[in-house]
Amino acid sequence: MNALKFITCGSVDDGKSTLIGRLLVDTKAVLQDHLAGVQRQGETDLALLTDGLSAEREQGITIDVAYRYFSTETRKFIIGDAPGHEQYTRNMVTAASSADAAVVLVDAIKLDWRNPALELLPQTRRHSLLVKMLRVPSIVFAINKLDAVEDATLAYTHIANALKKFAAEAGIAYTAMVPMSALKGWNVVDSQPDWCGYKGPNLLSILEELPVTPPETDVAFSFPVQWVEKFHDSGVTTQGRRVFWGRVATGTAAVGQTVKVFPSGQTALISQVLSATRQSKDSVSGQSAGLVLDREVDVSRGDWLVDAQHAPEAQRQINATVAWMDDEPLVAGRLYWALHGHRWVKAKVQRVIHRLNVNTLAEEDATELPPNAIGHVTLAFQEPLVTLPFEQSRILGAMILVDTASHKTSGAVLVL
Repeated sequence: MNALKFITCGSVDDGKSTLIGRLLVDTKAVLQDHLAGVQRQGETDLALLTDGLSAEREQGITIDVAYRYFSTETRKFIIGDAPGHEQYTRNMVTAASSADAAVVLVDAIKLDWRNPALELLPQTRRHSLLVKMLRVPSIVFAINKLDAVEDATLAYTHIANALKKFAAEAGIAYTAMVPMSALKGWNVVDSQPDWCGYKGPNLLSILEELPVTPPETDVAFSFPVQWVEKFHDSGVTTQGRRVFWGRVATGTAAVGQTVKVFPSGQTALISQVLSATRQSKDSVSGQSAGLVLDREVDVSRGDWLVDAQHAPEAQRQINATVAWMDDEPLVAGRLYWALHGHRWVKAKVQRVIHRLNVNTLAEEDATELPPNAIGHVTLAFQEPLVTLPFEQSRILGAMILVDTASHKTSGAVLVL
């Protein structure tokens, strides 16, 4: 099976780093000297296996995304430990944008677990909404720290019901819900039969069966040009023409295909498709490729090659969902750089339509989006962009906004 790239997310101190540490230790992915380095008063501090920054170790929180790798007999895994603190939501969005699955942790001891009508934490709701918006294919709710409550079965029942209600209201199709203790290792790698009345598989068994993100082969061909190479290797015949390198965003790159260069509008035929190892072969969505055209046309880094007949129309204005990550609020009239593929264009915020209330899921009228808010806006571009709704394409339907002065990533944009 292909390697699964998944993230852990949720609120602060829900046990995300501890969970990853447990997975690494119990699958024998940690060397003994590394394990010895995270001993604290004779106990292994599992969270320190992922908290690598000195600021993270001092504060006991995750700040940046830490990637770790492990494997079982059946599969390889890439884990992204995403920060839970509201201030670092931008880092969590970065990790989720390329993930195949998300494990949303819920800390049982932070909730009023005796109350059948308990309220989930805002950050749990926000992260769940973000992974749904970012079209992460599989979402697993992991109810953690049930070893630390008096009645684990009652706590699991009430929290599970609250999660089911929230998921139904938000339209989140989750894959599984697991009671566990990352600290003790219960239901993480080793199953705890009938604990909390749960009879399903442990978390690792669920992850081993999850699908990876399928390539977008049902969408017309599109290809963002990342690098232009004048290639002279005698082993590959290119007729002295340039090779355009990048990753196929959607569809399939095939010899004989007619493509349009965007934004110039020129057309040409694909005369050769090279793999990353410079072998001639067709390339599908998600694969890196080098394209040689049958004639010389003006193509630069940042340009797009798209299917000449079925390409979407270029747009100068779009409505979009924005996850706002800047410290300054998003207001109408502000100008930003928009990065779409490898293409930079100026983008103006024409209108803030509404803001999503993460607690009630209501769309509220708004004139601005504060930090870490989610809302709908209208954007106008200095030059047209070839886009599709994010529901159809995670590549063509996504871009980021960058502050023109500070060059900080300000927002994640999903085209409606």
